[in-house]
Amino acid sequence: MKFPDSLLASRLHPVHMLKGVLAMLMLAAASPVFASSEANLVLPNLKDLALASFLGGMSGWQLLAYGLIVCVAGLAFGAVIYAQVKAMPVHRSMAEVSELIYETCKTYMITQGKFILLLEIFIGVIIVAYFGWVQHMAASEVALILAFSLIGIAGSFGVAWFGIRINTLANSRTAFASLEGKPFPVYAIPMKSGISVGMMLISTELLIMLGILLFVSPELAGKCFIGFAIGESLGAAALRIAGGIFTKIADIGSDLMKIVFKVKEDDPRNPGVIADCTGDNAGDSVGPTADGFETYGVTGVALISFILLAVPEAAVQVQLLVWIFVMRVMMIIASGISYIGNELVMKAKYGHSAHFNFEAPLTSLVWVTSIVSLIITFIVSKMLIGNITIGGVVYVNLWWQLSLIITFGTLAGAIIPEVVKVFTSTNSRHVREVVTASREGGASLNILAGLTAGNFSAFWMGVIIVALMTGAYLVSQGDLSLVINPDPAKAGIMASVFSFGLVAFGFLGMGPVTIAVDSYGPVTDNAQSVYELSTIEQIPGIEAEVKDAFGITLNFEKAKELLEENDGCGNTFKATAKPVLIGTAVVGAATMVFSIIMLLTDGLANNVSHLSMLHPPFLLGLISGGATIFWFSGASTQAVSTGAYRAVEFIKLNMKLDEGSTKANVEDSKRVVAICTQYAQKGMFNIFMAVFFGTLACAFIEPFFFIGYLISLAIIGLYQAVFMANAGGAWDNAKKIVETELRAKGTELHAAAVIGDTVGDPFKDTCSVAMNPIIKFTTLFGLLAVEMAVGLVAQGQQNLAWALASVFLLFNLTFVYRSFYGMRIED
Repeated sequence: MKFPDSLLASRLHPVHMLKGVLAMLMLAAASPVFASSEANLVLPNLKDLALASFLGGMSGWQLLAYGLIVCVAGLAFGAVIYAQVKAMPVHRSMAEVSELIYETCKTYMITQGKFILLLEIFIGVIIVAYFGWVQHMAASEVALILAFSLIGIAGSFGVAWFGIRINTLANSRTAFASLEGKPFPVYAIPMKSGISVGMMLISTELLIMLGILLFVSPELAGKCFIGFAIGESLGAAALRIAGGIFTKIADIGSDLMKIVFKVKEDDPRNPGVIADCTGDNAGDSVGPTADGFETYGVTGVALISFILLAVPEAAVQVQLLVWIFVMRVMMIIASGISYIGNELVMKAKYGHSAHFNFEAPLTSLVWVTSIVSLIITFIVSKMLIGNITIGGVVYVNLWWQLSLIITFGTLAGAIIPEVVKVFTSTNSRHVREVVTASREGGASLNILAGLTAGNFSAFWMGVIIVALMTGAYLVSQGDLSLVINPDPAKAGIMASVFSFGLVAFGFLGMGPVTIAVDSYGPVTDNAQSVYELSTIEQIPGIEAEVKDAFGITLNFEKAKELLEENDGCGNTFKATAKPVLIGTAVVGAATMVFSIIMLLTDGLANNVSHLSMLHPPFLLGLISGGATIFWFSGASTQAVSTGAYRAVEFIKLNMKLDEGSTKANVEDSKRVVAICTQYAQKGMFNIFMAVFFGTLACAFIEPFFFIGYLISLAIIGLYQAVFMANAGGAWDNAKKIVETELRAKGTELHAAAVIGDTVGDPFKDTCSVAMNPIIKFTTLFGLLAVEMAVGLVAQGQQNLAWALASVFLLFNLTFVYRSFYGMRIED
């Protein structure tokens, strides 16, 4: 089957669909909306000292304005690290390879950027329909909300671009540093690039959110937050889905050549290797950075919305909002301090070592950051709200109780990676069981052992998350339940939901470090490829040249050992970051869903009985959400399978192994990249449009059906994602053990391990990771959709609402069909 070169040539032309959506939404234009809609929420006046003052008379606005300075300092920190990495020594042969990888990444990103703007048109229609026609806002105000949605996209896109730029500088520097045979620089360079991405990402996100909070009018700020969150969620979802499909098409296409032609890893004659390197950045750098950016922002918007909905007292709103944002500012400082301190200690400990476990300094950094964040949280909370007074009553315990609730999330950021390592590390018994099973059972038992590891990991991850959320719930029933709402019947519920949002907030407390250890992986993966593609070992007179120019005595064998081992470490820590982001999505989505519930029930005053399995639409929604998760898993895997088939087909025909051939033709490599891009876009377009119209359909069917749908989507998505991510991680590092520790490349055992890894590739880097932005996008976008639907029913237009739901569902099922049968492998 041949796909069209342009998606605009599709039978479902985007412009035609857009006109249809526009026409249908105009039918709902006169619909009234909730009086207390999230989009109608007004932020309190942070400048009003009569509401609250901090640190001896400072207004909330003044205090948060100082946070802008910290954000700028965080950006400067990231820029300085970037400059340091760029200035590091590198041989021209390696620099040329990394620049070629970057050029292909640039082409990919530009293509994706244009495509995201096409998708933004669909989102823009909903924003204009809701705020302009339904809410009857002025054109200038709607334009501002649209502008912030574009800023959200630009933020996700911008940090992703920065990530690939510094990673493609660091990969060649890491490869060159390995030539000396010393392990510490091989660790330190990827870590530098990772912390640079982490600090840039979090500082940019917080700078934009503080800008909205401080400089947009209180009447518009809530709307702008929603526009910003929807924009960054769109950007993250598109980049995660497309990046995950691209990278695994390339990875599978490249890996299978090791079995077909019995060639080594990253053989320069393989035209799929450059695409694989590009995919490492598209999937493991672009996707996670955009995802992290969006996760941080959406969690914040969920908490802001909840505070404004659940807390009636303006004074309490100010104190909670200021406290949350100050905590965010301090966490940038905590991550910076922790990184610098950890690097000094690790350099003193391992700087001159001939060998050390690459996982050790990364594990140390995670735990040091967790502890430092914990300490800072308690100290700053005591300073800010140690004697918080509400209604003339002093609540002396609230500061430490709120700090303790966040601490449950901060600890999760350290505990979850430890649990993940039990199932994915090269030192894991589960991973070694995958290897052992493969010895006699080949690929069959390899796959079964990996599935087992994934299933067990999902169980234990659930236990950990439930335990931490239970702790947060119990603490929330103290002073927080006394101040959050004057109605005792509602206060306990609201306090518990707010505590869950704070747990998600705490997950992100180590944001820069979480992103840093995740970004470590694509650099270590690329470094191996850069080494092989540079063919530096075959360059005449290379030993003397490097000795004269850099003062380094080359040690090729040691270099390859270090790069292989460090890649295994990178695989492990890529795996550890995924459940943290996934867990944050689910816990944060719970807070946003509860905010929607507050609107649908008039603040828990009406229709609460509809939040029950005894209400048929709610039960049907629960069932539908689970179905969506399994459709998404299959559709994203289908895109990878078909794309990989075409990539393998092309590579097998164009891989030149004749004597004298040392490198693949550049044009052949670019063609593989084009195949990956084509199928990534096709798959992403079908999936995104199915999600877009599916969200509209579910919201218009019945509001409590939609609530059940969202809850099911989050919970089932959590377990499916963790299972797939960790099963894939186990298969990945089982292959790494076979290749490095057992030195069994080219054997039947290696073939079994490679096959298991190719099964795990879409598990861990396509399906699982993209569930995070899909869950959050559906929740955020659904907020606007469900309000329009409820307004339509309130106007007496129930039949029209159902008619619209039917049309949206028809579009949804069309794209669901296309995501499978439009992506089939055909001769």
